[in-house]
Amino acid sequence: MDGALKKNNVSLRLEHLWQDFVRDVGCNRILFPSMPEIALRVRKLLSSPDVTSNRLAQIINSDPVLGSRLIRAANGPMSRGRKNIYDLKGAVTRLGFAGVRSIVMSYAVEQVYANNLTQHPMRKRLLHEIWSHSTHVAALSHVIARDHTRLEPEKAMFSGLIHDIGKLPLVEYLECVPELFDQPKNLQKVLSVLHGRAGEMILRRWQFAEETIQVVKEHDDYMRQPAWQADYVDVVLVANLLSHIGTDHPCTQVDWTRVPAFSNLGLTPEASIEAMKAAHDEIQEIKQLFS
Repeated sequence: MDGALKKNNVSLRLEHLWQDFVRDVGCNRILFPSMPEIALRVRKLLSSPDVTSNRLAQIINSDPVLGSRLIRAANGPMSRGRKNIYDLKGAVTRLGFAGVRSIVMSYAVEQVYANNLTQHPMRKRLLHEIWSHSTHVAALSHVIARDHTRLEPEKAMFSGLIHDIGKLPLVEYLECVPELFDQPKNLQKVLSVLHGRAGEMILRRWQFAEETIQVVKEHDDYMRQPAWQADYVDVVLVANLLSHIGTDHPCTQVDWTRVPAFSNLGLTPEASIEAMKAAHDEIQEIKQLFS
């Protein structure tokens, strides 16, 4: 009885904290991250019937770092061809519009993380940890989607990169709640429970598709009943589990044989671990895109 009461009290406190967070967002006491201008311009052009490789390259050329990222991606494990590419137009052509969209959006998310860094040691460490974890899940998601589904690997990679985006405003918000921010276990509990809802708020403001929002909302629902075929939530959910192997994360205590996402991908937990071991070098190379 005492255990149930304690659990209910924790749930109630978390719900109150969430309501306070939503209220403060509504009053502009805390600002949600904005999508970088270059990403907005690229997304607008990609949704236009007049989009061409030349026009895309012209826009991207205004950001040399992004241009370099695209050329690296075109020569990397995601789409490596017989010859290296050294110009932006060639990179756009090789990656295709879907590939360019994923790389540009991934770059935008990276900038959002960088813009949230501060000199506060705890917050800085937390954001570095979240970003490192996100890039690992992104790389795993790309390989899983490519080798075990008919989904777009680049979209899976982006979904993995953005799955914890809701932790960004929460970390900033909780910096003002010392009794939580200064106690790592309590802080991780709050982030774990609330980041899906915060992430949904961000992605709706950024006008992302429902399938991406669904990943942010459901990637921690290990017993989620899957759709009739594998989707991006399945991919990111499994990638997220695999990323925690060798750690003391609570998900390592879950019975993975009971997680429906594995069977929906046509994998067992053991087979997925072996597949990721075989793709280790490629996974590290994809992660390097975001370093």
